[in-house]
Amino acid sequence: MDNPKAQPRDVQALGRPHHAVAEVRPLDVSGLRTVTVGTILFFVAGLVLVLFFREWMEDTDREWWLWTCIAGFGLGLFGYDHCRRRARHHAAAEGS
Repeated sequence: MDNPKAQPRDVQALGRPHHAVAEVRPLDVSGLRTVTVGTILFFVAGLVLVLFFREWMEDTDREWWLWTCIAGFGLGLFGYDHCRRRARHHAAAEGS
């Protein structure tokens, strides 16, 4: 056991248990993958609603479902652009 910080362990201090926390690297720091998947899902959901459920939405007064998909897709495009620029900025900051 060369590095004692590498393994979490229980420590008793004054009768209270304390836990050491191991370092864990984040999986997706930029958020690009998350925003991309969400944007695509909103697009697909809107397309399905238009192609298969348009009349049913009009009859049951649920057209707001389609507008929710449109808003989610539009905000996803802005979010994708923001995350892409942020990732580029972080990459440039790490490089210098």
